[in-house]
Amino acid sequence: MSYQKETLKGRYNIEKPEKYVGDPRNIIFRSSWELKFMKWCDHNVNVIEWGSEELAIPYRSPVDGKVHRYFVDFYIKVRSPDGIKKYLIEIKPEKFTKEPKAQQRKTRAFLNEVIQWGTNQAKWKAAKEFCLDRNWEFMILTEKELGITYK
Repeated sequence: MSYQKETLKGRYNIEKPEKYVGDPRNIIFRSSWELKFMKWCDHNVNVIEWGSEELAIPYRSPVDGKVHRYFVDFYIKVRSPDGIKKYLIEIKPEKFTKEPKAQQRKTRAFLNEVIQWGTNQAKWKAAKEFCLDRNWEFMILTEKELGITYK
């Protein structure tokens, strides 16, 4: 369940820096999916403000029991029919949002998937609690929500 080595990475050149929370000269995307979401945030008139990896949430790792920091992919503040809403957004392939299926042979790849799943669960639980305390929402967007299809 590891990412492909050829993921698109780079700096995003923002068109509306007044909407960005953080340093608009230092916006990094780590995948084409994040780039697509950044463009959507930048150009959508209902997005009042947004940030990328600007917010760190502490979580306890199930792997080593220590507290680490989770930099959520995006923060957005949007106008909706129900008023102003704030969200924390994580961009992930759908296959990473599902628990790994048990296998007969416990390969290194499978063990890495289990570790990654446990770590993600701890991060997402911390993000949900953080949002609940602030009346925000935590969302995980996959290729389905982003409208990405494979050829």
